[in-house]
Amino acid sequence: MAENVVGLNVHKVVEPDADPDVAAAKAKAGGDTSGKNTSLSPDDPKVESQSNSVAVVDDEAYPPPTEDERKTLRKVYDSIPIAAWSLCFVELAERASYYGVKAVFNNYMQFPLPPGGPGTGAIDKSKPNSHAGALNLGLQTASALGLLFTFLAYVIPIFGAWIADTKIGRYRAIVYGVLVGGVAHVIMVGGAAPALLQAGKGVAPFMISFFLLAVGAGIFKPNVAPTVIDQYKYQREYTKVLKSGEKVLVDPETTVSHIMLIFYAFVNIGAFFSIAIVYIEKYHSFWLAFLVPGIVYFLLPVLLAAMYKRTVRKPPQGSDLVRFIKISIAALKASKGNVFSEQFWDKVKPSTLVERGVHVSYSEKDVDDARRTWEAVQIFLYIPIWYLNDGGVGNVSSNQGAAMTSDGAPNDLLTNFNPLVIIVFSPLMAQVVYPFLERRKIKFGRISRMTFGFILAIISGIIGAIVQYRVYETSPCGYNASTCDDVSPISIWWQVPNIALGAMSEIFVNVTSYELAYARSPEHMRATVIALFLFMTALSSALGEILIPAIVDPTLVWAWAAPAIALFVQTILFWWRHRHVNEDVFMTYEEDYQELTGDNEKVESEGK
Repeated sequence: MAENVVGLNVHKVVEPDADPDVAAAKAKAGGDTSGKNTSLSPDDPKVESQSNSVAVVDDEAYPPPTEDERKTLRKVYDSIPIAAWSLCFVELAERASYYGVKAVFNNYMQFPLPPGGPGTGAIDKSKPNSHAGALNLGLQTASALGLLFTFLAYVIPIFGAWIADTKIGRYRAIVYGVLVGGVAHVIMVGGAAPALLQAGKGVAPFMISFFLLAVGAGIFKPNVAPTVIDQYKYQREYTKVLKSGEKVLVDPETTVSHIMLIFYAFVNIGAFFSIAIVYIEKYHSFWLAFLVPGIVYFLLPVLLAAMYKRTVRKPPQGSDLVRFIKISIAALKASKGNVFSEQFWDKVKPSTLVERGVHVSYSEKDVDDARRTWEAVQIFLYIPIWYLNDGGVGNVSSNQGAAMTSDGAPNDLLTNFNPLVIIVFSPLMAQVVYPFLERRKIKFGRISRMTFGFILAIISGIIGAIVQYRVYETSPCGYNASTCDDVSPISIWWQVPNIALGAMSEIFVNVTSYELAYARSPEHMRATVIALFLFMTALSSALGEILIPAIVDPTLVWAWAAPAIALFVQTILFWWRHRHVNEDVFMTYEEDYQELTGDNEKVESEGK
């Protein structure tokens, strides 16, 4: 760690010439557009991200690499500020509470209070294969509400991101989300009081807290990841010499990827907390299962206050979003609605318009930012079907577990095993697999990683279908296993391969998507683009709602198999359409386009 050795990504950084629009800009401008460096230290709290600004030249402090150095030097990640680490702990606490309560939603909603239990939702301990319950809403209603919760928690981020990017700033949005979520936790604990559950009056307070928690999470979620990366302030490549004497290339893509790997690991450390919660619900009570995540949640204000002064808090800049929409509409009009036109973006570039005597207020980079952002959004559109294969549609995984022999383990235990796999698998990829690929000069680019993640999810879905088939074949009730009073002799631990492969796929799909959302969007639209990525989970929930009629016996095999087949077809299309992004530039900078802008001004001057 002292030398910041490459962890997550060790593939080479592609030069801006690999990006067709940047290359075209350079060709017209005719000249070197290599990035320059600022004299401020990366750890100086005054330094801001310079992705949309021209850097101050200081080759002595941040020596830019030569062409040969880019090809030969080992790539390392930059130092990660303490504020970024603290925000990762903020994310951990929020996700621990979110996934902690969400882990017990299915049993809480689907099943009645267990006969012979203490009336708190916990089981009769003499019946270890039974499961906790409270509201008795049934499988389909519980599945629909569970999908609705996920849908809201990932649709509301669009609003949360918009208000952050344009009105209040990301940091304040995080604080507002925390406050709303805090109220939700208080109501949720009170609504699960044994007296209310036994009187059959637990539905109303649960639904209020249910919606409030979705709103709080929706405001909080899209603003954390970009704020974490914002703490990494010098987002440019430069060379340095380690104490060992080795000269290395400090690489922005490797740094952002490493930060996102750490961030995603913290997300799943928080999510792993849910494993303890499912035992609390089964053997003690739902009110305590809701209270414990609530206690963790109230660490959030303390963490935010402690690091307030050291956190980079970027003010809102609504102009980026307005400009992005303006350019997108102009391109659509110029191409007469043909979004597949090869000249779709070229027609609205200032360098093209100035030749016709038309002058616009936006720059070449603004147009390229719009192009790159929409390409990222196109990539995100493949996520909903993938997500259906990561743990199954709705509550099919928990339902499958309830029909299997658990030997005292909660039926939703293995559903919540997902984060443990990610916590273990992430360091393995970072410290073993990726360095091995780099030493062998095997490139594993962004689209390659996502494609591999899709393949893992396909296999996961197939395994889920096979296990479900075996449950049907061995259940005392045959193809009515979900409503059977007895269970299949197949152990619930046969769900592990399905859960593990789905979790592994997240390392390749979700982490890469966060990187693309941040690096390919305008500086003050990053929360919005991340929200669009998160919205794909909402679309997946909507697809799940459509499939709700199929989540019943005797068709549960197809609830697993159909999404896997769809993802197989989609993966082929995804690779064919987007494999070129492997070679695309990771981040662009204003100076990549400056000389072209100078040429435009020269043409304008000569015209006058």
